[in-house]
Amino acid sequence: MPVLAARISGGPSSEPGLREPVELVTHRLAAEFLTVPPSTIARCVADAWACGQHLGLDVTAEIVERVARERLLGMVNSAPPSRR
Repeated sequence: MPVLAARISGGPSSEPGLREPVELVTHRLAAEFLTVPPSTIARCVADAWACGQHLGLDVTAEIVERVARERLLGMVNSAPPSRR
């Protein structure tokens, strides 16, 4: 399990060919989820990428974006309403 933990903490962006797609996905989702901290979005994207690789999928930016978006939607929709 230490290998998986290292992959998640470093994310896929440590590999030169993946840095640009990961950053693009993170920026697109950050523009969509303004109430979620950018660090949370970056972590979600890195986790989605690592999960896809762990499952042996041919991971693409489009797949990662869809998975991360669903996770972020779940996060946002499960937050309790703010007290007014």
